[in-house]
Amino acid sequence: MSDRRTEILRAATRVIARRGVRGLRVGELAAEAGVSTSLIYYHFTDRAGILHQTLQFISDRADRYTAEREPGAPPDDPRAELEQMLLLELQDTAEVRENSTAWGELRASAVFEPELREELAMATHTWVHEIAELLGRAHPMGTAPAHAASAERLTALLEGLSVRWLSGSLPLEHARGLLKGAIAAELGRG
Repeated sequence: MSDRRTEILRAATRVIARRGVRGLRVGELAAEAGVSTSLIYYHFTDRAGILHQTLQFISDRADRYTAEREPGAPPDDPRAELEQMLLLELQDTAEVRENSTAWGELRASAVFEPELREELAMATHTWVHEIAELLGRAHPMGTAPAHAASAERLTALLEGLSVRWLSGSLPLEHARGLLKGAIAAELGRG
């Protein structure tokens, strides 16, 4: 991806996190990215293209920061890998705050925008599938439907905890503790 295109997507994520999807204006996005509006239309064609690519950018960025580990660290066991992946969605960094806020804004706007709803459903399905696979590795005696249901519960809980943390109604460490407890409960279900 070109540097200009990446910077526009970073700017779109910031604008959506700050103003919501309905508040996304191409002129404001251009100013935030330091580019012309014609360059935005060149790269993304229209507002729907901007939203589609921003959703993909947010998902890719989350995949990257949830997969980070110490250089040279041995691979985690599946349970530790699952816990790490989910807990890294609750870290107090600008990137995670921005990503999580923009994801929440996109999810809320999907109620009114069917095209966005479909794309969010696909992104959510992919995320749930990844978590279900990790649950399967962490608890190989469980069934695929049980792992899928656990993954649905854990990802939905994580989104809710993230909103509460970001809105200031839940301390970060308490949110992380609740998530750890939920992971333990899901793995203990058998």
